[in-house]
Amino acid sequence: MSPYFTLHIMSDGTGETASAVVRAVLVQYKPDQVNIIRHQNIRTKEQALSSINKIQDGDKKLLVYTIVLPEIRKVIQETCKKRKIKTIDLLGALFKSFDGVLENNEEKKPGLLRSVDEDYFKRIEATEFSLRHDDGKSVNRLKDADIVLVGVSRTSKTPLSIYLSFKGWKVANVPLVLGIPLPKDLADVDYRKIIGLTIDTDNLIKIRRNRLKKFGWNFNREYADKMHILKEMDYSREVFEKHRWPVVNVTDRALEETAGEVIRIIRARMGLSGDQLL
Repeated sequence: MSPYFTLHIMSDGTGETASAVVRAVLVQYKPDQVNIIRHQNIRTKEQALSSINKIQDGDKKLLVYTIVLPEIRKVIQETCKKRKIKTIDLLGALFKSFDGVLENNEEKKPGLLRSVDEDYFKRIEATEFSLRHDDGKSVNRLKDADIVLVGVSRTSKTPLSIYLSFKGWKVANVPLVLGIPLPKDLADVDYRKIIGLTIDTDNLIKIRRNRLKKFGWNFNREYADKMHILKEMDYSREVFEKHRWPVVNVTDRALEETAGEVIRIIRARMGLSGDQLL
């Protein structure tokens, strides 16, 4: 059993990377007691020096750091050497090796891993939201969506919702059904977030008839009847025109192309720029 000692973790982010590595090593030593102190978001030389000055004198102390900027790593190394504080630079050797192989001359930026992680969790959250709000489910939460897609059956509402959620957009989709009024909660949604989906009538007939063949012709004959579909399309046009929702035609368009058009419309209507999400 190893004796008590103080372990300092310094990072230009949260320190999770260094903590994970440290925990993997400590489990092999099983120390009686470890006092772990984190110094987070160290982005300047002054912050690094301030944190090092807080480290008390003593024999059993160690500083493990994950700092991206080389000038800050240098300050840490020089200052700790004078203070006789043992250090472990977890990223320095890796950067040196990677720079030689990948020849990346761009300026390194702290905090990128955290940004990547945040984007990942945002996509997960958006995907879960879209699945919960597929095909008119959970209409009482429609106002929380970034995008609301409205259209008759087989206008790619579900696959488009899921694809957009992979890009970080929280999407709900609402089916337009002839003779059934729109959910009242749709009126609470910012009209700029709502987009109508339409499709060429002949294409829709073909898609629905193929679907009926898959499930059996007696499943719902009216579903693929041409006259019924024409009435549905007329109804959808009336709804879109009444609410002045922009309409995207999905006929013979790749999912990526349709998604790109939807995003372009939403960003223009919401005043978003670049890759900005709501």
